[in-house]
Amino acid sequence: MEKILAENHMNKIKSLFDVEFVRDLFTREVLPLYPKFVAINRIKIKPYKNMIWETTYHVVIGFDVYFVKGDGRETKVPLVCSAHSSEPRQNVHLCLQYLWKQKFPNGAVNIPKPLFYSAHFNGTFYRAVKGNNLLYYIRKRKFSEVKKIIIAAAGLFARLHALPANPEANFNFLNSRIKTVIPGTEFIFREMAERYQNKYNADLSEIYSFFIAAEEKFFLSRNSLTLIHGDAHPENIIRTGIGKIGLIDFTDFCLGDFARDLGTFLQQLEYKLDKKDELKFASAEMRKLFLDTYLAISGRSLTAELQARIDLYYNWMAMRTAIYWFLKFGHNEERAEELLKKVKNNLKL
Repeated sequence: MEKILAENHMNKIKSLFDVEFVRDLFTREVLPLYPKFVAINRIKIKPYKNMIWETTYHVVIGFDVYFVKGDGRETKVPLVCSAHSSEPRQNVHLCLQYLWKQKFPNGAVNIPKPLFYSAHFNGTFYRAVKGNNLLYYIRKRKFSEVKKIIIAAAGLFARLHALPANPEANFNFLNSRIKTVIPGTEFIFREMAERYQNKYNADLSEIYSFFIAAEEKFFLSRNSLTLIHGDAHPENIIRTGIGKIGLIDFTDFCLGDFARDLGTFLQQLEYKLDKKDELKFASAEMRKLFLDTYLAISGRSLTAELQARIDLYYNWMAMRTAIYWFLKFGHNEERAEELLKKVKNNLKL
């Protein structure tokens, strides 16, 4: 059983910020997976997401782990824990295991290597992917590199969508549908009603009714779905080397409509580029490059039906971003309203 630090009233996730606790944990769970190493010498802890309350939490914690070989030489291995007090995390471990089994990662494609799942922390631990994400290159205005990454990302998604998709690969069935994607529409409506005195709920009801009906119509017409990432955006696309691409954050990985990955990525790519006037010139070109490359590699055609599904998930992702700005700590109602108005205009509501 995993060692628990400190007093009963302390949030248990804080144990993962204690170096000695983490060293003991990794010596038990990780060191046996690396037989060329004999010990763990030291660990540096780097929190990426550190949302901790009295008893609940949502964290993503990085660990630079310095393993020691028999001759005393150190090797640094970057590990990560993604943990949540209530939302699913074992699914991340299972889907990564599945993707490695299917040989999805290869010389040109990298994904995290699953190590172990902790029921105590409801957290999955994995070897991290090294590199800078696509958003980094957008912000640095390195557009020649951005183009290369977008082309590689299109190939990555085409390859993912071609993998065998069977019921055993649906590691997060709630995320397969707009209606039930965490936190779920009921939660969204309730929180928005409480915080904004029903100011936006009529619009939300009309918009989400449209989304859900359109998606259900497609699902009823298809016997099989596709493995999708579920949260495709520039922060999750990593340049891991020359001609190499990585994909991270598999929390929303599920069986769904492949158009969801296309629509969400296109929306987020546009959103990141359009936020600054000096980057808007590249937005249409980059989005066209991604979609054209994906279609060419996957062998799919851009039919009117597929375009409608891409548009559906484009607008859904815009609303998901709007809800984030409406409800986040330190909310930005003005920013959220801009997205809401854009979606209403797109849907002609």
